[in-house]
Amino acid sequence: MHCPFCHNPDSRVVDTRIADDGASIRRRRECMKCKRRFTTLETSSFQVVKRSGVVELFSRDKVVSGVRKACQGRPVSETDLAVFAQQVEETLRSSGVSIVSSEEVGKAILPFLSELDEIAYLRFASVYRGFKTLDDFEAAIAELRGRDEAATVRESADAPASAEAPQKAADNGASDGTSVDAPPSGRKRRAARSHKTATEQTNREPTLLDG
Repeated sequence: MHCPFCHNPDSRVVDTRIADDGASIRRRRECMKCKRRFTTLETSSFQVVKRSGVVELFSRDKVVSGVRKACQGRPVSETDLAVFAQQVEETLRSSGVSIVSSEEVGKAILPFLSELDEIAYLRFASVYRGFKTLDDFEAAIAELRGRDEAATVRESADAPASAEAPQKAADNGASDGTSVDAPPSGRKRRAARSHKTATEQTNREPTLLDG
């Protein structure tokens, strides 16, 4: 790193701090020649190639602006859009490449937008995929319904497992030799009370006769 004052190529780092929530690193440097200090900001290079061939830096703001019209009138807050843009960026960066196409950005947007708001998803997809007939909309709606049905099936499949847990615990206790006593029924409780009363009366009779 050249010194901005004397252009000496040799400098040393005296302080390092994380900036922009971890998206960049700010370093304080000291020139080894003139001893003056300056600050540098390091960020990872991540660019997008547009259809026109123009290369520009990836911007979360442009992702948000690209879907804001689709979310117009929908219960989607600015916080939701900020989280959405972060998810899109993290997905693209996880590919490990420094340059992606605008088509890849659109593909990364669709799944997160369908989770954020289905109506906004249909609006965005109709433009991005170039829907021309009602069949295109019906196919997209069927795709969303299939996803929802699959999620419902998974939830219903997990529910019986939790309901059977107490019974399995009781069965395990019985197999281990541990007795699991069920609460007495109403008939058994009444019979027990009658037996107790009869026993108490029998025990009192000798005392009455002796008197």
